[in-house]
Amino acid sequence: MRGADLDDLRLDEPTVDDARAVHRICSDPRLWRHLPSGRFADPERSLSLVHDWIAGWERDGLSAWIVRDSATGRVLGYAGCWVKDDCLWNLGYRLAVDVHGRGIATRVGALAVDRARGLRPDLPVVAILLAHNRASARVAARLGLTERHRGPDAGNPDPMAVRLVLSDRDLDDAQFRAATA
Repeated sequence: MRGADLDDLRLDEPTVDDARAVHRICSDPRLWRHLPSGRFADPERSLSLVHDWIAGWERDGLSAWIVRDSATGRVLGYAGCWVKDDCLWNLGYRLAVDVHGRGIATRVGALAVDRARGLRPDLPVVAILLAHNRASARVAARLGLTERHRGPDAGNPDPMAVRLVLSDRDLDDAQFRAATA
C-alpha cells in the first residue's frame, strides 16, 4: 500500500469497500452548494469513482487517498492527485462538512502534489474548480497553484458558472483543453 499518516489522519489507497463511505460524503447536498447538479444520487457513481482511483493507483502510482481519522478510522473524505488525459495531474479533494476548516485538504494536498511531482514531474499539477468555491481556490493557492484561466464552465447547467483553472506552470494546448473540457 502507498498510504501515509499525517498526525491525526490516515491516508489509504481506496478499496471497493470504501465506496459506501465515499457515497455518504458525495451525496451530501451541503457539499454541492457550488455545483448542485454534481451531487451523487446513485451509489454506482461512487463505486465507479473508487474503481477509477484504484486503476489510477495501479497505472500511475498515485491517485486519490481515502482520508480517515487515525484514531477512529472514520472516513473524512478523499484527496489526492490523479492523472487526467495523460497530460496533467488533477488535484482534488472532497471532505465531510463537519471537518471543513481544519486544513485537511491543504495538508493532504501538499503531500499529493509532492508525490505527483516526484512521479511525473513533466506533468503540471492542476486544480479545476468553480470561481465561487473560494475555499477550494484558497487551498489550491496555498499549494502554490496560480490562476491560469477564468471562463465559462462548459456543460454546467448554470450559465453564470465560472470555471477556474489553477496550475503550477503554464499549460500547453492539450493540457488547457483537458482542464477546460
